[in-house]
Amino acid sequence: MQDDIFKTMQESYQKGVFSVPTTFYFSIDDIKKTLTLDGNGCTVENGKTVEEADCVCKTSAEMFNRIWNEGYRPGIMDFMGGAIKSNAPQLLQQLLTAFGKQ
Repeated sequence: MQDDIFKTMQESYQKGVFSVPTTFYFSIDDIKKTLTLDGNGCTVENGKTVEEADCVCKTSAEMFNRIWNEGYRPGIMDFMGGAIKSNAPQLLQQLLTAFGKQ
């Protein structure tokens, strides 16, 4: 299911939200993906393809699905409680905007 989400990301990316290349590394249960977003588009690669991503996000497939498909917007307790682990939560919000998921 999460793999399907990543496959459709390039089509739903809204150019202009990220003007400089920004990398995201996702670890969602056993799925590992690297996204690079910039002013021209979105690339999705399998695994961790960068030394240090601008934003790392680790969460469960269930939580990722709730956020992406059900419109759930995580709060501070989701991060503090460990349901979502990220070094840059503000970039995750910008990521949602880049895919029309405000």
